[in-house]
Amino acid sequence: MRNGTKLQKDAMHILKLTSRTFYVPITLLKPTLKETVASAYLCMRAIDEIEDHESLDAKTKQYLLQSTSDLLKNEFDNHAYQDLVTPYKDKLPEVSLRLGDWITFCPDGITKKITDSTSEMAAGMAKWVEQDWRIESKEDLDDYTYYVAGLVGVMLSDIWEWYDGTKTDRNLAIAYGRGLQTVNILRNQEEDQERGVSFIPNDWSRDDLFVYSRQNLNLADEYIKDIKTRNILLFCRIPLALAKRTLKALKSGREKISRNEVETIVDEIKNQ
Repeated sequence: MRNGTKLQKDAMHILKLTSRTFYVPITLLKPTLKETVASAYLCMRAIDEIEDHESLDAKTKQYLLQSTSDLLKNEFDNHAYQDLVTPYKDKLPEVSLRLGDWITFCPDGITKKITDSTSEMAAGMAKWVEQDWRIESKEDLDDYTYYVAGLVGVMLSDIWEWYDGTKTDRNLAIAYGRGLQTVNILRNQEEDQERGVSFIPNDWSRDDLFVYSRQNLNLADEYIKDIKTRNILLFCRIPLALAKRTLKALKSGREKISRNEVETIVDEIKNQ
């Protein structure tokens, strides 16, 4: 096996620490898919932590994100990446500092797809940092959610096709990611406002964002209809079901769903 046992354990450990939504469905995947999706998630999480960092200034975030994007366009040079991030090693989390490890962890044959998608995401994030996340219109919201979440859907579609030829609609894959992301935006709206950021277009109310999220989650339902491989279908259904239940909870005034609700949803889907 190309990937050492220690790296595999590290990857799954960091995944558990960083993902509330995807850790469980990733652990339910068969070995090759598990390694691939875990690697992909960690690569994207590495740059997401830079974009979301509380103490890095905007100029530094832009520099790190765009530089990382550029490094990912060619065969990844981990020495160059370490030179880039070392000045910030006391601020950046482990998942960001070890981007090179997550690329190494990826199985042969799909690495380029993952690094290309991560590069595009990093460049898009750098652009939105520069714009101070000013979401003024639906077009802005579509663009932002494409880079931070829709790309995840596209990358997953690439992985499914590589794995066993499963073909899915890339536009519906983008909607899948958007749906999950807008549930997060609704959940974190108050926290975002405290740091002076709003992801809701100028002429929209919170209710409009609920409608936008539901529309995209409905398209996510269409997305999974093309998937016949049970293991992939199981993976896709869990985050979607959790997002729908969270949206319902938010609409009723709750902050999030309980751990028991999460476990019940996961068990129900596993037993279908």
